[in-house]
Amino acid sequence: MNALTSTRIATGARSASAWAWRAALLLLLTALPWTARAFGLAELEAQLRATPVVRGQFVQQKFLRSLPQPLTSRGDFTLAAGKGLLWRLRTPIAQDLRIDANGISRRDESGAWQALPQQTGSGRENRLFLSVLAGDTQGLQENFDLALTGEANAWQLMLTPRSALLRQIFDNIQINGGKLVDRIELRETQGDRSVLQMTDAVAADALNAEEQRAFSH
Repeated sequence: MNALTSTRIATGARSASAWAWRAALLLLLTALPWTARAFGLAELEAQLRATPVVRGQFVQQKFLRSLPQPLTSRGDFTLAAGKGLLWRLRTPIAQDLRIDANGISRRDESGAWQALPQQTGSGRENRLFLSVLAGDTQGLQENFDLALTGEANAWQLMLTPRSALLRQIFDNIQINGGKLVDRIELRETQGDRSVLQMTDAVAADALNAEEQRAFSH
């Protein structure tokens, strides 16, 4: 294993929980009852809230100015309305993460879920994440300006941060989809960029037995 590969794997492991939180925020944003203040928001709400469980595959790429090639990881996910997100990394490392109202947890080798420590400066982010889970649209709209374009089978939702903290992290967040979300791009203020592609996503009415256990422990 060469030095560049080692650096990329180590960087990916360290950033897994941070990316998972951001991914959870972005995915769960799409399930919120947005106030219909512009064309299409009411239709988008109804379309996305009609799927209580979504399963699929993902490819996430982190484009860093310091590396010639993006950090790429792959895996699968389960998004459950009212419960949270199961985020299962498969390459380049294997790691199962759960994001819910209590924060971010990682499954250890015994199968038990262990809460990850809070990162410095993450208190405001956690409150924002909890407001997403609780469907607090008023709180979210204090932090983001929302702009929706397109139609039911091909839409784009642009989130522009309003709060000073989020403006330090993101220039903007772009979510694209049709019946379901299929692409998320985060453009960060320092020039880095993250792209999340969801593929083979399917809707379901209920969790399976393994997913129920994962959310109940």
